[in-house]
Amino acid sequence: QVQLVESGGELVQAGGSLRLSCIASGRTFSSYAMGWFRQAPGKEREFVAAINRSGGTIYYADSVKGRFTISRDNAKNTVYLQMNSLKPEDTAVYYCAAIAFPRVVSTRLNDYDYWGQGTQVTVSS
Repeated sequence: QVQLVESGGELVQAGGSLRLSCIASGRTFSSYAMGWFRQAPGKEREFVAAINRSGGTIYYADSVKGRFTISRDNAKNTVYLQMNSLKPEDTAVYYCAAIAFPRVVSTRLNDYDYWGQGTQVTVSS
C-alpha cells in the first residue's frame, strides 16, 4: 500500500550532523505513524525515534535523546531524522517505517507495517 525510500546517509566525522529523509508514496501519508530504526553490523535492528500522525507525540531511544530530532511534513509525504553530535556508535543502516491507521505510534519494531530499504550512515572517529 505504501513504499518508503530513505536518503541522506553518508560518511561523516564524529561530532558532525546529518539529516535523513524518508519519502512515502501514496496520498495517505498523514494517516501513518512513522518511525526510524537502525541496524549496526552483527546487531539486531533497534528503535531510534517515532512520531505520531500529527507530530504531537514523539519518542526517542535513550541513546539518541538530545542529539536526534524526528519531524514530519505531511504535505511532502516526508519524515526526517536530524542527527547532531554524531558518534561512531551511531554507525548503522537507518530504516524508516510506518504504522497504518488506526493503530498508534510505537517504539516496537514488530508494530510497524511498512519498511524502507535503508540508508547507510557511517561516523568516523
